[in-house]
Amino acid sequence: MRLHRLDITAFGPFGGAQSVDFDALSAAGLFLLHGPTGAGKTSVLDAVCYALYGSVPGARQGGQGTHLRSDHAEPGTRTEVRLELTVAGRRLEITRQPPWERPKKRGTGTTLDKAQTWLREYDAVRGTWKDLSRSHNEIGEEITQLLGMSREQFCQVVLLPQGDFARFLRADAEARGKLLGRLFDTQRFADVEKRLAERRRATEARVREGDTALLADAHRMQQAAGDAMELPDLAPGDPGLAVAVLAAAAVARGTVRERLTIAHCGLTAAESAHTRAQAELADARELARLQHRFTEAQDRAARLAERAGEYDETRARMERGRKAETVAPALELREDAEHAQRRAALAEANARRALPEDQADSGAPGLAAAARRATEELGGLASARRAEHRLTELLAERDGLDREERADEHALREADAWLDGWEPARAALQTRIESAQEAASRAESLAVRRDPASRRLDAARRRDRLTSDVVAAERRALDSGQRAQKLREDWLDLKEQRLTGIAAELAAHLTDGAPCAVCGATEHPAPARKDAGHVDRDAEQHAFDEHQKAQREHDEHKQRDTGLRADLKAVTAEVGDTPVDRIAAEVTELEQEFEQARRDASVLHAAREELRRAETEREQRLESRQQSAVRAAARLTRRDTLDREQTTLEAELTRARGTADSVAARAAQLERLAAVLTEAADAARTAEEAAVRLKEADARLADAAYRAGFDTPSAAAAALLDSATHRALQHRLDERQSEESAVRAVLAEPETLAASRQAPADLAVVGERAAGAERRLREAASARDEAARRTAELDRLSARAEDGARRLAPLREEYDRVARLAALAAGTSADNERRMRLESYVLAARLEQVAAAATARLRLMSAGRYTLVHSDDRSGRGRSGLGLHVVDAWTGRERDTATLSGGETFFASLALALGLADVVTDEAGGVRLDTLFIDEGFGSLDDQTLDEVLDVLDSLRERDRSVGIVSHVGDLRRRIHAQLEVVKDRTGSSLRRRGT
Repeated sequence: MRLHRLDITAFGPFGGAQSVDFDALSAAGLFLLHGPTGAGKTSVLDAVCYALYGSVPGARQGGQGTHLRSDHAEPGTRTEVRLELTVAGRRLEITRQPPWERPKKRGTGTTLDKAQTWLREYDAVRGTWKDLSRSHNEIGEEITQLLGMSREQFCQVVLLPQGDFARFLRADAEARGKLLGRLFDTQRFADVEKRLAERRRATEARVREGDTALLADAHRMQQAAGDAMELPDLAPGDPGLAVAVLAAAAVARGTVRERLTIAHCGLTAAESAHTRAQAELADARELARLQHRFTEAQDRAARLAERAGEYDETRARMERGRKAETVAPALELREDAEHAQRRAALAEANARRALPEDQADSGAPGLAAAARRATEELGGLASARRAEHRLTELLAERDGLDREERADEHALREADAWLDGWEPARAALQTRIESAQEAASRAESLAVRRDPASRRLDAARRRDRLTSDVVAAERRALDSGQRAQKLREDWLDLKEQRLTGIAAELAAHLTDGAPCAVCGATEHPAPARKDAGHVDRDAEQHAFDEHQKAQREHDEHKQRDTGLRADLKAVTAEVGDTPVDRIAAEVTELEQEFEQARRDASVLHAAREELRRAETEREQRLESRQQSAVRAAARLTRRDTLDREQTTLEAELTRARGTADSVAARAAQLERLAAVLTEAADAARTAEEAAVRLKEADARLADAAYRAGFDTPSAAAAALLDSATHRALQHRLDERQSEESAVRAVLAEPETLAASRQAPADLAVVGERAAGAERRLREAASARDEAARRTAELDRLSARAEDGARRLAPLREEYDRVARLAALAAGTSADNERRMRLESYVLAARLEQVAAAATARLRLMSAGRYTLVHSDDRSGRGRSGLGLHVVDAWTGRERDTATLSGGETFFASLALALGLADVVTDEAGGVRLDTLFIDEGFGSLDDQTLDEVLDVLDSLRERDRSVGIVSHVGDLRRRIHAQLEVVKDRTGSSLRRRGT
C-alpha cells in the first residue's frame, strides 16, 4: 500500500482546505511531520485512517462523526477527507463526508445531512477515473479485503504508536495476549476452548441426567419390590452406579416371583370354596322364590273374588255407553246450532243499539237500503276533501313566508351591524401585521449577533480557566525543576564518592595468583577495603535514573506551561480583558431580546390569516344582504296569489260541510252511519238463519235417541262416556282378565306346587357361608394381583434401567474424552505440562515470530547489544504466559523487558513495532506496505542512538518503503530534510511542506 495524496477540508483543527502530497514527501524515503503541541500532527494520521475505515483510531472515536468537524470551519463548509492510494496494484480514490449540521436553506436553524462516501478507481488505459461505489458497507468491505487488515491492525502496523509498544514491553502476559489477539485474530482458538468447555458441561449434564433417571428407576423398583430390594449408597455421576442398580434389581425380581407363585396357589383354593358356597346359596334362593310366588298367587286369587260385583257394574256401564255413541253426532249438531243462535241474537242486539232512533225497528232489508244511501252521499265529499287539504297547505305556506321574512330581517340587522365595524377592525389587523413584520426583522438581526457573542463568552471562560492552569503549571514546573536540580546534585555527589572508593571496588575482584586489572601484579599484599559509606555502581546508576526521570518530568511540565501560555495568549488576543460576568450579561440580554422578538414575530401568520378570514366574511355578508332584498320582493307577489286562492277554497268548503265543523267531520259522520247500518243489517240476517237451523237440529236429535233405545235425548246424553272415562273403564276390565289368567298360570306350575310342599328356606345361614367364601376369594385375588403387579412393574423398570445403562455407556465414554480435551485446551490438565491455554499457545508462536523479526532491527539500533526472545515460563496462577525477555550481550544475561531504560525502551519498542508490522503483513496475505508512520518517542534518545535508529529507518528504503516520523524534537529537523510542518493560529491549523 502506497499513499499518494491526502485532501482535508474542515477536519479536526484544520478549518479550511489542506493537501498533503505523499509522493513528494516519500521521494526521500524518510520524512518528518512536526509542529507545536496541539497543532494537529496526529490529526493528519486520523484523516488517513478515517478515509480508509470511516473512523479514527482508539479513544479519539466519537458518535455520529460530528466530532470530526473543525470548530474553525465556516458554517457553510462541509467536512471532507479524500485519500488517493495504490493497493494491490490498483490506484483508488476514497472520499468521505461525515454527517454534519448545516444551515437551513430557508429560514433559520440547522438541519442534519447524512454521511456520504465515494470510491473511484483510475483507469490507466483511458486515463480517467471510474466510479465504483457509494455504499458505506461495500466500500468498507472492499478496502478491508484489499488491505487484508482490520482498522485495529492498520493502526498498529501502519500508524506505529510507540507509546502502545512501550506499554507492551512492560505489560504482563494477559495484556500482551489481548493486543496480540486483536492483531492476529485468534478468537477462533478461544472459541474452540469455549466450545470444548460448553460441550464438556453439556455432556456432563447429560451423564448426570442419565444417572438421575437410572437412580429414579431404582427408587421406583424399590417401591415395587417392597422389602425385597436394597438400594446402593451411590449418587448420580458415581462410577459403578448402573452395575449396582441392575444387580439389586435382579435379586428383587427372584424374591417377588416366589411370592407370586404362593399367591397363585392360595387363589386356586379360594376359588373352589367360593364356587361351592355360591351353588348352595343359589339353590336356597330359588326355593325361597318359588315358595313366595305360590303364597302371593293365593293372595291375588282371594282379592279377585272379593271385587266380582264391581267388575259386573263396570261391564254394564260400558254397554250403555256404546249405544249412546250412535246419538252423539245429533247431540253435537244440536249443541252447535244452539250456540250459533245465541251468538247471532247477541250480535243483533249490540248492532241495533248503535242505530239512529228512526231505524231502530227496521228489518234487514230496510237497514241495507239506508246504508247504501249514506255511502252514496260520502262519495260526493271527495272534491271538498281535496279543497280542505289544499287550504291547510296554503296556510302552512303563509306561515313559512312569515318566518322567512323575520329571519331575513334579523340577518340584515346583524350584517349592517358587522359592516359598520369593518373599517376599525381592518385597521387594527393591519397594525398587528406591521408590528409582527418589524419584530421578525429585528429577530433576524439579533440571530446574526448571537453566535459571535456566545463564542466570545466561551473564549472568556476558556481564558479564565487557562489563567488558573498557567499558574498551576508554572508552580509544578518550578517544583519539578528544583527537585531535578536536587537529584542531579545527589547523583554527582554519589558519583564523586564512587570514584573516590573505586580502589575498594576493584580490590573486591582480586584473587591471589591472578593479575591486577590496573598494575598487572599477581600478588596483592594490602588490597583496599570498603568503608561503611561506600557507593557502588548500582547506587550511582539508581541516582542517575532518578535524576533523568525528574529531568523528564521537569521538561514535560515546562512544555505544558509553554503550551498553556500560548493558548492563553491566543484566547486573550481574541476576547481581551473583559470580565466574564459582563460578557455573560450582554449574552443574556441579547438572548432575551431575541426571544421577545421571536415571540412578537410568531403572531404574523395568525394575524394575516385573521385578516383574510375577515375580508372573506365581509364579502359573504354583502352578498347575503343583497339576496335578502331579492327574497323580500318575491314574498310580496306570492302573498297576493295565496290570498285569492284562500277566498275561493273557503266558499267551497262552507257549502260542503253543512252543519259540521269541517268536511272531514262530515265525512266521518257519514262513514260511521254507513258502517252501523251495514253491521246491523248483517246481524239481523244472521239471527234469522240461526233460529231456523236450531229447529231442524231439535227434530233430528229426538229421532236418533228413539232409535238407540233411550226415552229422551237427555238420557242418551247422560249415558255418553268421554274418551278418558272410556279408557279407564276398559283398562279396569283388561286388568281383571289379565290378573285372573296370571293367577291361574302360577297356581298350575309344577315347580311352584312342589316348593310349596317343602319346609321354608333358611337364606340367612346359607348367605353368611357364601359371604365368607367370597371375602376369602377377594383377599386371595388381591394378594395374587398385588404380586403380579409388583412382578410386572419390576420387570418393566428393570428392562428400562438396563436399556438406559446401555445408552449411557457411550455417553459416559464421550464425556471422559471431551473432559480430557477441554482440560488440555484450557491448560488445567496434568497432561499440559506448561499449563498453557490453546489461544496462548498460538499467540506464543506469533510472539516468537515477532521477536525474531524485531531482533534483526534491534541489533542494529543497539550496536549488537540487545536481542529480543520469547519466554514461555510459568507466571501467574502457575500457567505459562506470553513472556518477552531481552538478552544483553554485554552481560550475557537474559532479563525482562520491563527493566529497560527510557531510551532503550524506545528503540526496543520501535524494533518491536517494525517486526510486528512485518509479521502482521505476512499474516494478512503479504500485502505490501510502502508507507509507514511512527508517532513520537524520539526525544528520549541520545545523539548516537538517534543516528543508529535513523539508519535503521533509512534502510527501509531498500524495500522501497517510505517512513513518516511524527515528532516535535528539534534535532530531527536538522537530520531529516523532507518535512511536513503543521502551523496553528487562531483561525485553525494549516500544512506547509519543506525540503523537497
